[in-house]
Amino acid sequence: MSDEAKWYVVHTYSGYENKVASNLEKMVENHSLQNLIFEIRVPTEKVTEVAANGKTKEVERKIFPGYVIVKMILTDESWYAVRNIRGCTGFVGPSSKPIPLTDEEVERLGVETRNVEVSYNVGDSVQITDGPLEGFIGTVEEIDVDKNHIRVMVSMFGRETPVDLELDQAEPVE
Repeated sequence: MSDEAKWYVVHTYSGYENKVASNLEKMVENHSLQNLIFEIRVPTEKVTEVAANGKTKEVERKIFPGYVIVKMILTDESWYAVRNIRGCTGFVGPSSKPIPLTDEEVERLGVETRNVEVSYNVGDSVQITDGPLEGFIGTVEEIDVDKNHIRVMVSMFGRETPVDLELDQAEPVE
C-alpha cells in the first residue's frame, strides 16, 4: 500500500516547519493514520558558519524555509488531516490541489536515498555499459557513492582520459 504513496509539499508559516511536522506526527499517531501518512520531513543541511570573532560552528539550516515534505496517500481524510494542522497554510499546487513531486524531483531533493551496491573498487577494470562511451573499458580512479558518481580513466587515441559516470553506467570486467 505504501508503494502508491507520493511525496507532497506543504506550505507553512515561516519558522513553524518543525512545529507543523511534530504536530502532524502526533495527529497521525492519535488518529491512527499510519496507513495514509508515512513520512514527514523538514529538509535541512549542515552549514559551517564563521562568527565575527573568527570562530566557526556547524549549524543546521532549513533548505526550504516555509515548507514541509510529506509522503502520503492522498485521500480526503489525509488531505484534511494535513490541511488542518496549526501553522499549515496549504499544499503546493494550483488552488490548493496537491500535486505530488515527480521521481526526478524527489531524487534531486535527496528526500529518499537509494542504496546502490558497487561491485567494483578503485583500481578495478570496468566496462562502460551506457552513454556515448558504451563498450569502452577503463580503470576506476574514484568512487563517490553519496553522489552516485565514479571517475574512470579510459584510453582514447593513445591517451588516458578521465570520464565521469553514474554508478550504474559501469560494470566490472569478468
